[in-house]
Amino acid sequence: MADRGISYDDAGVNLDAARVLSEGIRDLVHGGTTGFAGTLPMPPMRDGVLVACTDGVGTKVLLARQMGDVSGLGQDLVAMSVNDLVCTGARPLFFLDYLAVGKLDPDEAKVIIGAVREACLDSGCVLLGGETAEMPGLYAEGHFDMAGFAVGVVERADMLGPEKVQAGDVIVGIESSGIHSNGYSLVRALMDSGAAVPDPSLLAPTRLYPADVKALQASGVELHAAAHITGGGLPENLPRAFPDGLRPVLKKGSWPQAPAIAHVLAGGAVDESSAWDTFNMGLGMCLVMPAAAADRALAIVGGSHIVGRVEAGPAGLAWEG
Repeated sequence: MADRGISYDDAGVNLDAARVLSEGIRDLVHGGTTGFAGTLPMPPMRDGVLVACTDGVGTKVLLARQMGDVSGLGQDLVAMSVNDLVCTGARPLFFLDYLAVGKLDPDEAKVIIGAVREACLDSGCVLLGGETAEMPGLYAEGHFDMAGFAVGVVERADMLGPEKVQAGDVIVGIESSGIHSNGYSLVRALMDSGAAVPDPSLLAPTRLYPADVKALQASGVELHAAAHITGGGLPENLPRAFPDGLRPVLKKGSWPQAPAIAHVLAGGAVDESSAWDTFNMGLGMCLVMPAAAADRALAIVGGSHIVGRVEAGPAGLAWEG
């Protein structure tokens, strides 16, 4: 009798597990998905512009695995892209996810993808499709990585950007839910050294800002620009929303610190400059708008604060107070 030979399963790829997952998540994906691609009608636009973003969750996946809770990673994945997208003034249309694993666990993957879908719904878009790849040898068993892709649309006349920012505008900051999805290599290093200890707040999912921006737009609040505060913190991200000749000036102490960030900084192992350059420090989104619009914005968006203003000056972030 001839030898059976080497199968895909022998090579470490479990097609049965993939089929179980595919069946388990079928109802989570938008109904316009065909056998090979997702489809979605274009909304009617006068002068529409497509906007696309992609991002991942970084090494937060390692901490989530270490702490035994991956339930928030799906929201993290969606937030990292859709929060970037709304900085243009666009509304998200659809999202695609990519999950790469060393050994596929269908139940765990379904938890992650289910959270992706819920975050899409909360952001006003659909999960149009995705890919789950089992790659033994590239990823060790128990390890995985994630990437996401968001596409949205905006009328050209409604786009936000540096060209709309004016001296005298104010900066409204919206609180973060915690560390979000940046700075986890530093968090893990602090934990490894004993300078920080595990805490559930470290895994708080990244706050989704599309609904906040949509509520402001629907209420007629005039927005000029926006900045999603991710890797590099406020010093790197906020100035990206400003044109040459204008700069943001933030007022110290004008917003509360996120408990998760306070937790990792409590041991004193991270100097202040490194903290500001790594973490969002309590603000996940900053909106630039006319001063006359600020009070209305604060009434609409929970956890928002007037944190600064716009003035003429050299590029970079300035402080007062």
